[in-house]
Amino acid sequence: MSERITRRVEVFGRVQGVGFRPYVHRIATALGLDGWVANVDGHVVLVASGRPAALRELVTRLREHPLPLAAVRRVTVSGAPADGGGVRTGFTVRPSRAGPCAAPREIPPDAAICGACLGELFDPGDRRYRYPFINCTDCGPRATVIEDLPYDRERTTMRHFPLCPACAAEYADPADRRFHAEPLACPVCGPRLAWAGLTGEEALGAAVRAVQGGGIVAVKGLGGYQLVCDATDAAVVAELRRRKRRPAKPFAVMVSGLTAARRLARVGRGEREALVSPQRPVVLLRARPSGIAPQVHPGTDHLGLFLPTTGLHHLLLRELARPLVVTSGNLSDEPIATDDTAALRTLGPVADGFLTHDRPIRARYDDSVVRVAGRDTVVVRRARGYAPAPLRLPVAAALPLVGAGAHLKHTFTLAEHGRAHVAAHIGDLADAATYEAFEAAYADLTRLTGIVPRAVGHDLHPGYRSTQWAEALPVQHRIAVQHHHAHVAAVAAEHGLTGPFVGVAYDGLGLGDDGTLWGGEVLVADLTGYRRVGRFARAPLPGGQAAVRHPSRMALGYLHGLEPLGVPRPAPWLTRPFTERLAAREAHTVRAMIERGVNCPRASSAGRLFDAAASLLGLGDTVSYEGQAAVALESAAGDLHADALPWRLTRAEGLWVYDPSPTLTALLDALAAGTPVAQLAAAFHTTVAEVTAALVGRALSAGAPRTVCLGGGCFQNRRLLADVGRLLRAQGLRVLTGHAVPVNDGGIGFGQAAVASALLAREE
Repeated sequence: MSERITRRVEVFGRVQGVGFRPYVHRIATALGLDGWVANVDGHVVLVASGRPAALRELVTRLREHPLPLAAVRRVTVSGAPADGGGVRTGFTVRPSRAGPCAAPREIPPDAAICGACLGELFDPGDRRYRYPFINCTDCGPRATVIEDLPYDRERTTMRHFPLCPACAAEYADPADRRFHAEPLACPVCGPRLAWAGLTGEEALGAAVRAVQGGGIVAVKGLGGYQLVCDATDAAVVAELRRRKRRPAKPFAVMVSGLTAARRLARVGRGEREALVSPQRPVVLLRARPSGIAPQVHPGTDHLGLFLPTTGLHHLLLRELARPLVVTSGNLSDEPIATDDTAALRTLGPVADGFLTHDRPIRARYDDSVVRVAGRDTVVVRRARGYAPAPLRLPVAAALPLVGAGAHLKHTFTLAEHGRAHVAAHIGDLADAATYEAFEAAYADLTRLTGIVPRAVGHDLHPGYRSTQWAEALPVQHRIAVQHHHAHVAAVAAEHGLTGPFVGVAYDGLGLGDDGTLWGGEVLVADLTGYRRVGRFARAPLPGGQAAVRHPSRMALGYLHGLEPLGVPRPAPWLTRPFTERLAAREAHTVRAMIERGVNCPRASSAGRLFDAAASLLGLGDTVSYEGQAAVALESAAGDLHADALPWRLTRAEGLWVYDPSPTLTALLDALAAGTPVAQLAAAFHTTVAEVTAALVGRALSAGAPRTVCLGGGCFQNRRLLADVGRLLRAQGLRVLTGHAVPVNDGGIGFGQAAVASALLAREE
């Protein structure tokens, strides 16, 4: 008889909630091993006995061939316990238990309905035919229902639904696809739909009729409520905008499949892969002429499309047979509603009816948003399907810590050892309800991961609510991280950089270390520090935040108050057509504010320059969301080729400075001569790209590294990112930008965590 040995194996990573124990059971049984497997705290433990070759094969498969939804970080193998580990004949799945864990616990993200479940959903012979909450070990809710770890049904919101005999048999059968599928449910024992006293199919039918009749329906989704209406009905989309208080920001559209998506937008290979991925994000695509109401995506030629995430979404689309607006269930700037009572209160004035159910939502997760750039999928909003899966930190955290995040597009990041858990998108902290949602999300994620921060990285700006929160946090170390350093550090950390690099940070506004507002910066940096080597010229923001909402004010700021750098401002005859287009009183008041320096903070902001150019070209004098004018400018430029407008670099305060005065003068001159707006929008993008390459070139001449990290919200602009990348690569440079981490303020918390980790490691 061949030799038999017994080994204890521990598997760390995203291994709970992804069908890992059934997977281990299948492999071990096929290899003829005896033993058991269990969830222990946040990881998986197994003890196996058998031939040495079979044990080696088991460990190899666990390391190298994990399940699609799993992420194995580490596998350890040790000798058998003194009692042999309790191994008996056969291989079993044991009940989970709490225990010591040598690594941070991972919370599995939600996964969209799989192909097998979808087939059953529309199979009249299946007992889950048309059951909205169908799922298995390969799909379904995870992060949104988990109450505690280790991951078992009794520690999820599914504990309210005892299994019926048929489901219990599937749950206990190692050969079944639903073996230990914790959200397991069926029409007999699982959650049920409800609509104004109706349940099940009657509730679904009522919701379908409401949408068909031009109504707006609030639907309880995986991570929160969603507002749903007919995307082809211009009147109802306009009404949704009025009720939701969202005048112009584009809505996402859900379609039944790839064929429907291709009718509405251009879908390349990368976009197709993103659309059908288990994350099911909203994918930003170039729109085609179609029957979609123009009010769905005003001011942009891109459309956000996504495919159904759940059985309920598939049922709605099957019945309605049309594209649907599916947007966050909230009022503008507020967090997405999750609690049924709160949803009825906040969404009552918005929705014409509620399609809800009785499964509680434990954690708030909005839809993720991505775009495809070349071969890469770039995350714009990291939420459902991606968060809170951890990312690797290039410098391990010496202490557990938190990156407090920014003020807008807020997320935070928990870090311990070499892992950083980036929380889901929360929103703008100026709103009191959003701030409360942040505090609740922080309490949940610290409890679930077991990470109790002893240090915090935070922004320099004392007015940010995230900064104020960090100052009150009971920790040993508080580390202030400059906003734009955090932007480029997030990019560097995602790509594993620890050495120096050139960082280009273009965004709206962030407080600089000199007390002024920054936003168009070139830095030579590493994770522990930076020095500023270039910037955009400063211009006043007339009225402060009012200038962000009114790009026409920014245009006046650049025309009448641009930092004097030796080049005359545009002549009055060139500026007159623009100023005469504005309300006379408004233009006069703003100019007086600029000349007297009243409530006109100055900023070196690339984002605000884009706003000014958009306003000068007549693409938007007032906006309802940050970046709206820049989006219009990018859409106007399209794919047109255009030579750059004149530009100039000069030296000021020991830095290379881009003086946009020649650019704006040429822009107005060409506009007066009748040059098409689209051509000028394209020329402006080319100009900023050439300026960026020149600023980086000046840094290289002074000995800067040949790796460049591009961060900040302006690099969400596809054309700018592509043009800058092309020009820098032509210089032989390595060019990096964010993919898994948003380049906008949604990545600030990760950047803060990376900087704080590096600084703490240096101190040690």
